[in-house]
Amino acid sequence: MSTLGPVVPGVAAAHPATAEVGLRILRDGGTAADAAVAAVLACCVAETIYTGLGGGGFATYFDASTGSVTCLDFFVSVPGTDGDVTAGPMVKVDVFFGGMPQVYEIGGASVAVPGVPAGCGEVHRRWGRLPWASVVAPALALARAGVVLPAAQARTLIACAPALAYGDGAAVYAPGGRLLEGGDLLVHPGLATALEGLAAEGPAAFYTGAFAQTMIDAVRDAGGALGPRDLASYRVEETSVDHATLNGYRVRARHDLSRTVDTIAALPPEITPVALAAALRDQGRQRIGDTTNVSVVDSDGNACVITTTMGLGAAVWLPGLGVNLNSMLGEGELITADLAPGRRMSSNMCPLVVIDGQGRLIVAAGSAGASRIRTALIGTLLGVLVDGLDVAAAVNRPRFHVVGDTVQAEPGVPAADLAALAGAGWAINQWAEMDHYFGGVTAVGAGGAAGDPRRGGVGLLLDA
Repeated sequence: MSTLGPVVPGVAAAHPATAEVGLRILRDGGTAADAAVAAVLACCVAETIYTGLGGGGFATYFDASTGSVTCLDFFVSVPGTDGDVTAGPMVKVDVFFGGMPQVYEIGGASVAVPGVPAGCGEVHRRWGRLPWASVVAPALALARAGVVLPAAQARTLIACAPALAYGDGAAVYAPGGRLLEGGDLLVHPGLATALEGLAAEGPAAFYTGAFAQTMIDAVRDAGGALGPRDLASYRVEETSVDHATLNGYRVRARHDLSRTVDTIAALPPEITPVALAAALRDQGRQRIGDTTNVSVVDSDGNACVITTTMGLGAAVWLPGLGVNLNSMLGEGELITADLAPGRRMSSNMCPLVVIDGQGRLIVAAGSAGASRIRTALIGTLLGVLVDGLDVAAAVNRPRFHVVGDTVQAEPGVPAADLAALAGAGWAINQWAEMDHYFGGVTAVGAGGAAGDPRRGGVGLLLDA
């Protein structure tokens, strides 16, 4: 086991504006939870290609004073508990990913009960210190001014435009008929009103308050089944925390659909490229994974990691509020046999922390990327915990992801590794450039804080 130094306070996120909001809250005396919630709300303005107030997610919190780790589930749940409406058909859209067309389904029938407002409220209630309105304020300021779209997110928008720029989304993502490009201003008319209500009323605004009926009407008018009981009964759930040991360090996180922690626990003592490929083999469908993550460590050593998503977005917008709702019921890989009205949906998201033998925080990290979340996180942890890289080098290091019998490899994966994989019988598909397909890690840990260049991410340190 290598010896890694203590983690310094900082923020890592997938957009400069998001990271700057989190850092500002830390400088104002906020906790890791305050900063993470403020940053997530900023994501709902700046990173709406990936997430939004109409989405869902998960949070992992490390309490430095007790060493405890808590995971909260505020992912979406299946609507229909009111029982008075039957959802109609979804709208099929073709999205190109990795050069291949994939069919997604959007529209009112794809909308599940959102959890982001409730989740942010619960994280703040448990571990926040600043007033709620102060935590919402930075996102509100961004909504009023608009936010510059990074080039990496503009590339994602090209792939997702059939869903995001559909219907009312066209005015947001393709104003004047031209798709937004990197450096353009992303503006959501009405979103400031939604955030003003959230600041004044709290999360209840979206579940029983000012915006609940607006949401119900918008979804039902678009053919969905969301009803007042679905919203009023939604609750954030505390979920069990898995753990695995990697090179003497303990990785702690929720049990996700891709079994990230179980995969780490099953890694062999000698982790060769061939052994890693076998461990990471994925038989699932390769969805785009419009997701984002915020990782924060405060000056007391507490950590808060929050991953959120809205799928591709249902193209069901709340009138006058600038909020696009999630399309999770149209995400084929998340549809399981046990889904019924009121049930929480499954997810690949896995915000995690790593702790050493003395109970000290070593890494706080999460990732975007659907089924590649596991690949991205494990590759990053191997870089830091086994290979001795700092966080930025570990996040930036070229990755490979295994689907069936094929290794999908980024440029820069060592030729010797690819040769070993080919020699072991794997087919190799070499990508021409770094791509958001391979995930989007944001992490605070050894050597600082880092956002994934595949998603335009940044890391900022409190004392820098």
